[in-house]
Amino acid sequence: MADIVNLRQARKQRVRDEKLRVAEQNRALHGRSKADKQRDRLVADKAEKFVEGHRLEPSGRDEQ
Repeated sequence: MADIVNLRQARKQRVRDEKLRVAEQNRALHGRSKADKQRDRLVADKAEKFVEGHRLEPSGRDEQ
């Protein structure tokens, strides 16, 4: 036999779980230190320079 579930409590628990999931995502996105942000920015810049350096044709913005 199935357990009896209070729907009001189940809805509230589902909302709480969703809020916790969103909070975890926000901590991952915005809860980084300044050093972490700088490191990620440097890695992205280095990758961009690598790609730019290996282009076969120059991009339109460099020719102007």
